[in-house]
Amino acid sequence: MFIEIAYGLLGLALVALVIYMIFFLSKIGKVVDETQKTIQVLTSDVNVTLHQTNDLLAKVNVLTDDLNQKVATIDPLFTAVADLSESVSDLNDQARQLSVKAASAGGKTVKASIGLKAIQMASKLFK
Repeated sequence: MFIEIAYGLLGLALVALVIYMIFFLSKIGKVVDETQKTIQVLTSDVNVTLHQTNDLLAKVNVLTDDLNQKVATIDPLFTAVADLSESVSDLNDQARQLSVKAASAGGKTVKASIGLKAIQMASKLFK
C-alpha cells in the first residue's frame, strides 16, 4: 500500500512538472516571438539608417568636390592680393625713404612733400 501511495505521489509530481513545463515553455515561446519581432524592426531601422547614411555621404562628397573647385578658383585671387600687398609695402618703404631724403634736403621740401602726397594717394588706392 505504501508503494501505491508513493507511485501516486510520483505521478502527481510528474503531472505538476509537465503542467509547469507547459506554462514555462509557453512563456519562453512568447519571449522568442517578441525577440524575433524586435530583431526585424531593428534590421529594418538599420537598413533605413544605412541608406540615409549613404545618401548623406554622397551629398558630402559632392559638396566637398564643389568646395575644392571653388577654393581652386579663389587661390589666384589670394595670390594677387598677396602680391598687391607686397607692392604697397614696397611703395610705403620708398615713400619713407623719399621723405627722409626730402627732410635732409632742406629747401627742396616743398617738391618732395608734393611727391610724397602723390605716393600716399596712390597707396590708398591699392588698399
